[in-house]
Amino acid sequence: MSADVSHNNHYQYEPSLSNKADVCVLVGHSIEAITSAVVLASLGQRVHLYADLDILSQQLHQYGFEHHLQALWQMYEQQQMIVSQALPSSADRLIQGYEKTNCADSDNIDNDNPNTQPPTVALYWLFLNSMRTSWTEDHWITAFNHSNRQALPLIMSGIEQLGDVSALAQRLQRAWVYYVPFVFLKDGDAYNSMLNPSLWLLGEKTANSSNHLQVLKPLIQHARATHHADIATIEFARSSIMAMLATRVSFMNEMSRLADSQQVDIKQVSHIMGLDERVGSSYLQAGWGFGGNTLPAELSRLQQSSQAHSLEMPLLESIIHINEDQKELIFRKFWQYFDGFIDNKTVMIWGGSYKSGSGRTAGSAIHPLLDLLWSYNIRTLIYSDKAQPELISLYNQQPLFKLIASPYHQMNEAQAIFIISWSPRHELDIVKINQQAMPVFDAQNALTRTQIQQLVGDYRGIGRSN
Repeated sequence: MSADVSHNNHYQYEPSLSNKADVCVLVGHSIEAITSAVVLASLGQRVHLYADLDILSQQLHQYGFEHHLQALWQMYEQQQMIVSQALPSSADRLIQGYEKTNCADSDNIDNDNPNTQPPTVALYWLFLNSMRTSWTEDHWITAFNHSNRQALPLIMSGIEQLGDVSALAQRLQRAWVYYVPFVFLKDGDAYNSMLNPSLWLLGEKTANSSNHLQVLKPLIQHARATHHADIATIEFARSSIMAMLATRVSFMNEMSRLADSQQVDIKQVSHIMGLDERVGSSYLQAGWGFGGNTLPAELSRLQQSSQAHSLEMPLLESIIHINEDQKELIFRKFWQYFDGFIDNKTVMIWGGSYKSGSGRTAGSAIHPLLDLLWSYNIRTLIYSDKAQPELISLYNQQPLFKLIASPYHQMNEAQAIFIISWSPRHELDIVKINQQAMPVFDAQNALTRTQIQQLVGDYRGIGRSN
C-alpha cells in the first residue's frame, strides 16, 4: 500500500511544546543527523544526539558554510533543546539509560548513575553510515529487540545497498520501523531544504503506519510531494532517483563533446531541451561532472547491488566512466590551447567545492585538476570563499598551492583562469578579467553568452567557446 501527496506551498513552522518532556534520540554524526537534530528542535522537540564527539565537531567545522544551520545549532545547544553526548560503547547501554524508572528528571543521561530518571523517548532515529564503525549490526539489532518499549517508532536513514535497510527492518521485532532517505537535502541550504522538503519519501515496515510519527507530522504534511510505501520500494526509488540525476548530467556532458565539434553552445541546447515538459530543465547543465557524497555513494551502492546479483549494468558503468573522464576535460582543453607548452606557468582557479553554495570538495574536479597542474610544476592561485578550510587541510604543505582573498588578486601573475564552481549570485567582473586578456577555461559554464562575447581573451567552456 502506498500513497502520493503533492503540495505547492512552503511553510514556516511554529514550535509546538506539547511533548516537551519527550526526547528524540538520534544516533549519528553526519550532516543528515545534525540537520535532523536542528529541525526537530525548531519544531519544539528536545533532542539527545549520540555521536563520536570528535567526528561530530569535525563535521560542524566542515559545514561552517551552513550559516543558518550553525547559528541554530549553537542556540539550541545553549537552550539544551539539543544535547550532544558521546556514543556509548553499545546500544544496550544507550537503551537501558532510557528505560530506568526511578528518580528525578534530568536533561542528561548518566548511564553510570542509578539515581537518574530518564525522560520519555518519542522516537529513535539511527543514521546507519555513522554507526557502522561503533556498533556491530547484530549487537544493535539484538539490543533494540531486547528493549521493553517495542511500541516506540524507530527510523533509519542512510545510503545502503538495495534491500539492506528492508532486511534490517525485518530483523527488528517492533512494528513501527521506518526508513527516511534524505533525497531532499541540499548542501548550502540544509536546514531549509529539510524544513520545507521538496520530496518526502517514507518507507514503512507496517503499511499505513505514519500516524505513529507524530513528531515528523509537520514535515510530512508540508512537503511539496510525499510518497509512503514499503521500505524496499522506497530504497529502490531513492537509488533510482539519484541514478537518473547522474545519468542526465553524464548524458549532457557526453553531448557537450559533440557540441564542441559542431560549434554549438550546449548551454543554449540545455535551455531548449528544458522547454520540453517531457524532459524538464533539472540536471541538464553540462560541466565538469558531479561530485559530493550522495551521487557517487549511490552509484557505488548500485554497483555493489548489481554485482551481488550477477547483473551487468553497462549504462551505470558508462555514467561513472564519463563522469570521471569529464573531470580532466578542462585540463586537456588547457593543454591543447597552449600546444602542450604549459610547464612552470601560473594559473588562477576560481572555486573548489563540488557545487556552488557548498564548502565541501568531495569528488570535485579541483582535485584531479590540481594533480595534473602540479605535475607540470604549475603554480596555482586559488580563490574559494567557502571551501578554503578543506583545501587548506588537504594541500597546505604543497608549495605550488596558494589561496588568495579575492578572485581578481594577483591576476597579473597568471596566464590562465580556471572556473570550477562560481556562485550565480556573484557577477563576474569582465572588465577586470579583460585587463589581462588571458584565456578562461570554464569547467562550470558559468559565463553567459553575453559575457563570453565581451571577453578580450579566449574562452573555452564545456561544449561552448568563443
